[in-house]
Amino acid sequence: MVFSSAIFLFYFLPCLVVSYFLTPQRFKNVLLLSASLLFYAWGEGIYVLLMLASIALNYLVGLKLQASASRSILGLGVAANLAILLFYKYANFLTDNLNVVLGAAGLAQIDLQPVHLPLGISFFTFQAISYLVDLYRREIKAQRNILDLGLYIALFPQLIAGPIVRYKTIMSQISDRKVTPELFASGAERFTLGLAKKLLIANPLGYMVDIIFALPADQIPTHVAWFGILLYALQIYFDFSGYSDMAIGLGRMFGFKFLENFNYPYIARSVQDFWRRWHISLSTWFRDYLYIPLGGNRVSPIRLYLNLYAVFLLCGLWHGASWNFFIWGAFHGTFLTIERLGLARVIEGLWRPLQHVYLLFVILISWVFFRADTLGYSVAYLKSMLIPSFSAVPFEVVDAFSFNLLGALILGLIISTPVYKRRRFLINQDIDNIKAEPNYQLSILTSAALVILLIASAFTLASSTHNPFIYFRF
Repeated sequence: MVFSSAIFLFYFLPCLVVSYFLTPQRFKNVLLLSASLLFYAWGEGIYVLLMLASIALNYLVGLKLQASASRSILGLGVAANLAILLFYKYANFLTDNLNVVLGAAGLAQIDLQPVHLPLGISFFTFQAISYLVDLYRREIKAQRNILDLGLYIALFPQLIAGPIVRYKTIMSQISDRKVTPELFASGAERFTLGLAKKLLIANPLGYMVDIIFALPADQIPTHVAWFGILLYALQIYFDFSGYSDMAIGLGRMFGFKFLENFNYPYIARSVQDFWRRWHISLSTWFRDYLYIPLGGNRVSPIRLYLNLYAVFLLCGLWHGASWNFFIWGAFHGTFLTIERLGLARVIEGLWRPLQHVYLLFVILISWVFFRADTLGYSVAYLKSMLIPSFSAVPFEVVDAFSFNLLGALILGLIISTPVYKRRRFLINQDIDNIKAEPNYQLSILTSAALVILLIASAFTLASSTHNPFIYFRF
């Protein structure tokens, strides 16, 4: 079940909201945990048992760490979480590559049937690891109520597509939270905007992207190749940030205040700046739980660059078990290293528009590896982009072009920049200052606009079969 599905929008969410506000306070967490497990089991079936095992494992390890901040206990807990992730996400990838080596050596190959990849396993595993590490560091206390810890790990708004939520940012909200009318309204507004970003912008763009990337790469004209990767850059941003908006909005509707996950990444002027704006919960997770423990900026320059590179290689593999993601991570790690070596100072001296051109060129090139299914296709697609060839636009692209696509493209280009100023209380930094809207005319206009967006999203959902979930590999 995903947020942009009819079963979620018209059945699961309305029933849960009504049930939540009718349920006594002491049973609200039990209701949310039960709903979250149902939400996960709806699409994953028996693999909900894996979720329950993760909850039990981290509950027990957490109690042990509370009693004794032992590095060996932490190591065993982290290793157990990573073992689950490695098996379900990387077993086939590792076996396939090992078989290549075995075949070259004339040895018998390993026969491993395809291993199912449970949705969201990377997200809830990283959340569990951060809980254990923070316990070891004595930044938090162990949660002694297994149901409340289960709610933290399985909470459905951010379960399958993030943002990665840390226990220390919501631990007080798990035990004591209040949903005010203003908070609920801001959550509903944020959810509606995220839904519109996903259905009205990301999906139409993604339809054309799928068509272009289904063409033989060596037959794609240069201008079509650039057009395709531009559309994909907008698609993945509005799809991913749309899901984050929906997660943040849903959280508010039930009293939780999740941190922001995106901050206009395409207006960045360097790769370093881009990663301060893109998937913030992931980049800060790697910073706090891998980069800094490896020494951060306190080590020798060579060690620093090696650490930085290692972090982004792992960041690439976190996104998916393929060489494409590995190279995508290496590509970003390379530019981050080069910028630290002095390129950043050169970029800062350029005319500001050229700084943006540099960033967008690097990011668009990197997205090719993220979107293409194979390494060979990535290389061929890059050749089409970088070696000029201006033959006729393929018929499939012409046939799929529509005013709907053009509108989504124009709207996407505008909204991906701060030209569109979000209302103040949509941003979490101001969430504690939410007050009732004093301008009633503005409130009516805003409500009308949101209703129109919601109706348009519902019609799009009902009339379109193209509603991909692009995070299934995460």
